[in-house]
Amino acid sequence: MSSRVLVAMDHSDMSEKALRYALSVHQDAKITVLHVVGEPSSMWGQAVSLALEDDIEQAARDRAKTVIETAEAIAAEYDTTIDTKVLVGHPARAIINHATNYDTVIIGSHGGTLAERLFVGNVAEQVFRRSPIPVTVVR
Repeated sequence: MSSRVLVAMDHSDMSEKALRYALSVHQDAKITVLHVVGEPSSMWGQAVSLALEDDIEQAARDRAKTVIETAEAIAAEYDTTIDTKVLVGHPARAIINHATNYDTVIIGSHGGTLAERLFVGNVAEQVFRRSPIPVTVVR
């Protein structure tokens, strides 16, 4: 079994399923939930608004608050705790770059709208193809 698991989470039901999968299959692992602020379709708008903030890291955490709270609530259902991490950037690239610190990545099969997936490609697919470590895609 993996000892360090990275779960990529956004605002989608599929990412919640991915976290539930990680918590049930990797019960003894250290699980970190990663949320990346900066959806590809609205990256410029978010980047500009973040750039105007005094503390970019805190602004990103504020924007990720609901995802982190949801992740922590799900972990509590499994009577466990998780670590959380918030990054700013392109979701697939940020997940791939951060994955080197873990044994496996778990990600939901899709999270964006159909238009976003057609325009920029599915984040899960990009992570699956480029990750330096094993990836589990949860459907």
